Amino acid sequence: MHQLLASVLIIAITSVINGDKCGQNCLYSDCPSTCPCGTTTNYVSAASYCSQYTDWNQQCCECIVQAESEGNANAMNYNGDETWDIGLLQINQRNFASCNSGKYPCDPQQNLACARKVWQWGGRTFKLWATVGQCNRKLGKRCG
Repeated sequence: MHQLLASVLIIAITSVINGDKCGQNCLYSDCPSTCPCGTTTNYVSAASYCSQYTDWNQQCCECIVQAESEGNANAMNYNGDETWDIGLLQINQRNFASCNSGKYPCDPQQNLACARKVWQWGGRTFKLWATVGQCNRKLGKRCG
């Protein structure tokens, strides 16, 4: 019993010391000390945001949102190439420079607007998202 409690305590202390400094918004807990989208999670309905555009596949959009951010509008990923992926649809910094005046699209509406442009740049498909293959398999259809 003491060994179990000691193990739980060690795991808890390690989690606090090495924990996500961005309040669980940093998807892989490897973000630098800055938190462009803050430290508070913001879970929203993928369906309600994806349905704002009717000419893209709703199921594909919702799958991409779930795969990329699990619906957390404040989700962030710091890439090895020193760029960020931001928000619901994890828009890469190289893209939001062109679609959001270079500002971090943490707001779900801004993120969706950027995603729309990236979707258009990808030939009106979701092929530019890293998780498109996962969604193709999950849904049994081509999302990109």
